[in-house]
Amino acid sequence: MAVGIEAESGDGIRRRGCSCTKNDFLPEESFQSFGNYAKALSETPSRFMDRLLTRSRDNTELHEIKARSNHEMKKNLSWWDLMWFGIGAVIGAGIFVLTGLEARSGAGPAVVLSYVVSGISAMLSVFCYTEFAVEIPVAGGSFAYLRVELGDFMAFIAAGNILLEYVIGGAAVARSWTSYFATLCNHEPNDFRINVSSLPDDYGHLDPIAIGVITIICILAVLSTKGSSRFNYIASIFHVLVILFIIIAGFVKAHPQNYTPFAPFGVRGIFKASAVLFFAYVGFDAVSTMAEETKNPARDIPIGLIGSMTITTAAYCLLAIVLCLMQPYQEIDIDAPFSVAFEKVGWNWAKYIVAAGALKGMTTVLLVNAVGQARYLTHIARTHMMPPWLAQVHPKTGTPVNATIVMLAATAIIAFFTDLPILSDLLSIATLFIFMLVAVALLVRRFYVSGVTTTTDRNKLIICLVLILGSSGATATYWAVSTHWTAYVVTAPVWFLATLALHVLVPQARTPKLWGVPLVPWLPSLSIAINIFLLGSIDRASFIRFSVWTGILLIYYFFIGLHASYDTAKEYGENRAADGYRKAEEGKGTTDSRI
Repeated sequence: MAVGIEAESGDGIRRRGCSCTKNDFLPEESFQSFGNYAKALSETPSRFMDRLLTRSRDNTELHEIKARSNHEMKKNLSWWDLMWFGIGAVIGAGIFVLTGLEARSGAGPAVVLSYVVSGISAMLSVFCYTEFAVEIPVAGGSFAYLRVELGDFMAFIAAGNILLEYVIGGAAVARSWTSYFATLCNHEPNDFRINVSSLPDDYGHLDPIAIGVITIICILAVLSTKGSSRFNYIASIFHVLVILFIIIAGFVKAHPQNYTPFAPFGVRGIFKASAVLFFAYVGFDAVSTMAEETKNPARDIPIGLIGSMTITTAAYCLLAIVLCLMQPYQEIDIDAPFSVAFEKVGWNWAKYIVAAGALKGMTTVLLVNAVGQARYLTHIARTHMMPPWLAQVHPKTGTPVNATIVMLAATAIIAFFTDLPILSDLLSIATLFIFMLVAVALLVRRFYVSGVTTTTDRNKLIICLVLILGSSGATATYWAVSTHWTAYVVTAPVWFLATLALHVLVPQARTPKLWGVPLVPWLPSLSIAINIFLLGSIDRASFIRFSVWTGILLIYYFFIGLHASYDTAKEYGENRAADGYRKAEEGKGTTDSRI
């Protein structure tokens, strides 16, 4: 349903009905005429500085921004739903496809250590996400968290990469779905794809099955969040049973000699594989976007997020061990590794169970992906950084229909053309970048509150953060360009001393009200270091694609997003000024105010 603007009520919130006009997409003053737009463009530097230095507030995100969707999302999820959403979101194409790819050409049997490294990084990020999701339970997830702590501009750059993460992640899983479906039908994956020789090889195998699967997922996602949860719960139970079967049966057919050599590609191969395999952990952040629909966020979110990540990491490590024990790493199939492994050991019938389980797992990943990405886009559109038409929640289903359809349409287009290796590398960059920013935001949240933190302590915080980021970046860069270890003698102590200085010299300005990350600042600082280090293990071509995407984001922001969000913040603040209340988005709030 296309939802458009009807009228404006006295509280400054636009009420929307069914339409699809220009004002549904660009209702702001800057876009009402060419003259207005030219004036807005001429003010770009001052507007940019305003948005760059503006931080939102918890209450703003929880109440005023959320109210712009006109209708509430239904609070009907418990920790049990979140736990299964977490498992369903994460265990999919990563383990069933990338394990084979990285074991064969990246790390060998030591791929299990790659999963451990990625798992540690993911768990540290889970802790950071959990504190934010409990304190700010809104659909915006990391976009809302970064708006509150790092400001509008950084939140927008992260938002663009969040959307990229979800579109690419969904596309990769959809193409993997085709691969395992082909195995189930005793065919090669490309038998079900259309080969277009005039296109580059990485983009020339068109995948109509992926589009069909995404269409079905879209219908499920727009109908009901609770219904999606029930489907995910049932499918995930079957999926977990298949994983248990693979682990038990795999150990029965294990051959220990296949574990020699253990790390044929060395330590560098382990870390390079970790960077790619981080893709396998993507999805848990989608659970944080469901905080707005959670009955008791303080209890349900920590149990759901941390519990599902613990189960997932254990399952990944066991599955990686089993795969490499069943076959020599050089013979592992890169399209359907577990199915082919059982076929090679003489259990041909088992490959059908594995393929069916993989399809179930990928289906739940796509479903949770669809639910999470729509809620991200909804909250971004609430701030008018994206067209507000995308922010609307359907009054009957309580779901963001417009955002769901748009995001899944983009996912289907990418899935139709692009092969998995390109998708997985680019996805890992976007994800690691976002998780690093969330960890930085958590340190800012704990150590800086405007009006509480002194100027001296604020400057100490800035210096410590610069040293933490700089030393982590130097470590990652040196890792990427050199095989020696000399520079680590400098960069590692700098990171440690900067974190220690933050712990000793800067007092914490805020105590979490409900649930907090333990060992602050050590755990968030370690999360920053690991995420940046893993970025140094990703290939140059992926960084070029990432830079192109970031450039596109900046063009959109300076020509559209900046002016739309600026007008919205100012207009909404003026509406409240008569009541003696300054909109926090303008950085002029009184209680818990922010620069």
